Amino acid sequence: MSASSKARMKRLFRHGRCLDVAVDHGIANEPDFLQGLENIDAVMQNLIAAQPDAIQLNYGQADLLQCAEGVKPALVLRTDVGNAYNAVRHREMWAVLHNPDEPVLAALQLDAAAVVVNLYLIPDEPAIFRMCIENIGRLRHACDRYGMPLMIEPLVMAPAGQGAAYGSLGDAEQIVPLVRLARELGADIIKADPTDNPADFHRVVEAARCPTLVRGGGKGEIGAVLHKSALLMAQGASGMVYGRNVYQHASPARVVAALMAIIHQGASGEDALALYQQADA
Repeated sequence: MSASSKARMKRLFRHGRCLDVAVDHGIANEPDFLQGLENIDAVMQNLIAAQPDAIQLNYGQADLLQCAEGVKPALVLRTDVGNAYNAVRHREMWAVLHNPDEPVLAALQLDAAAVVVNLYLIPDEPAIFRMCIENIGRLRHACDRYGMPLMIEPLVMAPAGQGAAYGSLGDAEQIVPLVRLARELGADIIKADPTDNPADFHRVVEAARCPTLVRGGGKGEIGAVLHKSALLMAQGASGMVYGRNVYQHASPARVVAALMAIIHQGASGEDALALYQQADA
């Protein structure tokens, strides 16, 4: 890893851990994902004030972070767009880079600490899997050239018709090989779904052999979210990438404070919940 990549990784992983709040959901073109993000300016002001380690954004909203005054979280910039999250089965599944010719240019111009890209594994949809592999290949080459850390998001998706849209799965037997593939392709950081049994997540960390962040998925009850987060940290996770489990709650800043206590101070789920509730008092 180059000196510039190491410097960016240090910005992202303060003391070796990271809470990355994802608000890049508008790229999915799915109305349900936008609940809580309608006023993106206010959302960003509140998140910057809450001071997570990083905020994950798309190109068109990154200025709200990078043009803000004062101390700011690091920027993680999404580089791809696709139709894997829509509630209907598409005739053609696809995932493409925003800028296939210069896929890291925007991240450099915006002073991002890392870029992120998906690796979708969807039953009976080999074309989108191949597109993801090609996207990662282009990004890895550009990241090496310019010293930009690459976060890969391996997602084992459910078949069409199982639940709402193409939901991701927590099956460790499928997640571990896909995470290993992401590492083989050159991931500097892995963003992975939690395993159905949190005690299995160490297998994901071992397959990644690089900092591994837990993906949040859909909004859950706050006590359960904090309890599971603490269990996953105990299995070797380096932090979280949570979106709807932050911005769709009534007080995102309190959720950030509770998660930061788990990630950086080793708080238990119970202690983090008490911190969350105390902030409401």
